Amino acid sequence: MTKVKDQILIDRLAEAAREGRISRRSFMNYSLAAGMTASAATGLWATSAKAQPKSGGHFRLGAHDGNTSDTHDPGTYVSFSMIQLAHTFRSYLTLIEPDGSLGPDVASEWSATPDAKEWTFKLNPNATFHSGRKVTANDVVASLNHHRGEDTTSAAAALVSDIEEIVDNGDNSITVKMAGGNADLPWLMTDYHLAICPANEDGSIDWRSGDGCGPYRLVNAEMGVNYELERHDGWHLDGAYFDKVTITVLNDPNARQTALVTGDVDAVTQIELKTKSLLQRDPNIAIDEVPSAATVTHPMFCDQAPFDDVNVRNALKLSMDRQEIIDKIFFGTASLGNDFHHSPAMPYWPDDIPQREYDPEKAKSLLKKAGAEGLEVTLHTADSVVSGAVDMAVLYSEQAKQSGITINVKREPNDGYYSDVWLKKPWCMVQWGARPTPDVMYSLAYKEDAAWNESHWENDRFNELLVKAKAELDDAKRAEMYREMALLARNDGGTVIPIFTNFVYARRKNVQHGENLAPSWQMDGARACSRWWFA
Repeated sequence: MTKVKDQILIDRLAEAAREGRISRRSFMNYSLAAGMTASAATGLWATSAKAQPKSGGHFRLGAHDGNTSDTHDPGTYVSFSMIQLAHTFRSYLTLIEPDGSLGPDVASEWSATPDAKEWTFKLNPNATFHSGRKVTANDVVASLNHHRGEDTTSAAAALVSDIEEIVDNGDNSITVKMAGGNADLPWLMTDYHLAICPANEDGSIDWRSGDGCGPYRLVNAEMGVNYELERHDGWHLDGAYFDKVTITVLNDPNARQTALVTGDVDAVTQIELKTKSLLQRDPNIAIDEVPSAATVTHPMFCDQAPFDDVNVRNALKLSMDRQEIIDKIFFGTASLGNDFHHSPAMPYWPDDIPQREYDPEKAKSLLKKAGAEGLEVTLHTADSVVSGAVDMAVLYSEQAKQSGITINVKREPNDGYYSDVWLKKPWCMVQWGARPTPDVMYSLAYKEDAAWNESHWENDRFNELLVKAKAELDDAKRAEMYREMALLARNDGGTVIPIFTNFVYARRKNVQHGENLAPSWQMDGARACSRWWFA
């Protein structure tokens, strides 16, 4: 054969392997006939062959960010270990697929009226709770209502505040009626708070028992410490390949990686980036890195001095060298933030907004304008926020000295960080998981009455645009609204946004997964326990 024909054959073989249309034996024979060496053919098969899931085994996951104060109430979910657990034993109306698209979960299909004010969700008739009974429309209505009303304590209240009524249609479907149009409602239903739980007779939900309708049944739970689960035979979707799953909270990054290297766990979340290169040398370990819209934020309370002055807020934004942080702390596993909570991984990305640059001289002039020369502030953080969090804060404090700013870095305990520090201290560091659309992110963290408005920022124009953009079905008009909102958050808001992080986690090489890894949360959209399998 000619080299051109050989390459065409090799390309076709690789495509057939990716689509699962050829056996390994046939692939090897044809590859050798095309002139490839045995080692090259083996390598091409390894990178091309469609992964074939296998059932069985006990999967042990070491997860970061767990707290003894965690509960099974979905309205209180905040730590990553609870997000991971929730996606393992509970289900949602919709879910984020590995390729980042929207897919079905308890809802098998959905449709809207032309103005997007009413959405009807048809439920999967095969969905069952671990207790054995079918998931009904009544359960879904109660689960969503758990986050609504004046008495709710749910952190997701802002997401569902525009819902006027949820109707059980009597045909295994529900209709959500909105005060205004919401083109993103099916995406919003993937939010990790909106888990489907069994309904009680009074319309509340039974969250205390830990009964769920997810891929695994919760057998034992020691909050913030350890969770044991078994496969739910009534799981209504694909996956749940492991027989058993154990999620162990390992907040210390060194403890997580040691457990992985010694084989005490099969996979770990959030590896220590400064030891990534060492971990890569271990022939038994595979590292997964997934670009995402996950964000590190430094929210300032805009209603407390000195952060109540926009000049001070912008001086702190200008006093950060983001590229140096990416290079020295994250070793290239992140992209530049620009002080608005909207990333290129989200739709409607405003790519024409200038990147915020490190400018100590301009920061000095703003401090002088505010009468805040010699500014001294405290930044609270913890190792569990993100790998390198404390080192990042220390580097930022060094950078800010050029602006005449003293940043005192306060290292807080990992346990209880999100209950004792976040939303409590006037300036802290936070990691946000990726949200699928800007509306979801802005509704959660920037809306004036949102429970998680972490910077206490209120801007009338921003809130006006948030309502309008939610209902706008013209993509061009909607994109322009989000651009204006991004500028308002960047130039007036109270949040320094250094970076958008890549998800970097690791597994033993006998643990396998599909071609794509969901960019919504670490560990394949927090669904590694149900999507992965042993070789």
